[in-house]
Amino acid sequence: MLSYIVKRVGAGVLLIFGVTTVAYILLIAGSGDIARKQLGTNATAAQVEALTEQLGLNRPVMEQYISWLGNAIRGDFGKSWFGPQTVAEALTSRLSLTLTLVLGAVFIAVLFAMVLGVFGAVRGGGVDKTVQMIGLTGFAIPGFLVAFVLITVFSVRLGWFSAGGFVRFSESWTGWLKSITLPILALAVSALAAATLQVRGRVRDALENDYVRTLRARGVPAHRVLYRHVLRNSAGPALQVIGVQFIGMLGAAIIIEQLFVLPGLGDVAVNSTNEGDIPLVMGLVVVMAVLVVIVNLAIDLITAWLNPKVRLS
Repeated sequence: MLSYIVKRVGAGVLLIFGVTTVAYILLIAGSGDIARKQLGTNATAAQVEALTEQLGLNRPVMEQYISWLGNAIRGDFGKSWFGPQTVAEALTSRLSLTLTLVLGAVFIAVLFAMVLGVFGAVRGGGVDKTVQMIGLTGFAIPGFLVAFVLITVFSVRLGWFSAGGFVRFSESWTGWLKSITLPILALAVSALAAATLQVRGRVRDALENDYVRTLRARGVPAHRVLYRHVLRNSAGPALQVIGVQFIGMLGAAIIIEQLFVLPGLGDVAVNSTNEGDIPLVMGLVVVMAVLVVIVNLAIDLITAWLNPKVRLS
């Protein structure tokens, strides 16, 4: 197990290195005249040249990247080119909100996918078809459209939730809950649909296996067969789908946060990209890559724990 974890962590480090290398080169290549953007059109050529040298943009691209990488390894991602904060301060102050949305959506997706998927697979017939229809419909509807519907129904018409803005938990826990509920639901729909279809298919296949018929023939109660054997063998593939959906949610959260006017990483991503704030964009790339590596490793370990037949290699 330890050697497996070491291998996966090593692969994750290589992934982060590859992603940051490609991202940095592309960002520098398409950044244009950053110094001119910062100083404005009225700046003199001497001022632009001085700022370009100060930012290190007059050096070769790979030399710039190696310098950035060395600082990043030490935890120093630099300072935003267009703001007063350091990159670390700008990201850490907003990361908790984005993670709250994504993890909340994952929890809802896993919970309801297990219930709906198992219910459809066990009951069969019209119930199974209904579950499949719900799953396919949810999978086909984009998250931003779900967000618009939720805002229209629950904010504008019913007035149960805020249509936008964020209330901190320290200010009011009820206001905090109301401000994140609709964004979480908007993010959860697609993941819930995909996981439901996966669980339903895996449970249905498992119920037709010989070991299930053998357990039933020996008089093992149906609920024990289902929860102790079938679900353990079916949970792994469903978790793999959730892992893929988690990565998608990180990207979808950028749009959802903009729709609900939430100060998460989405706000940082949009503003820093529009301004060409390379240090901030690169910090965001690292955060996303690290989250992806951690989630994939966690899902692999949980899958192995749920199903001992899975060989770690």
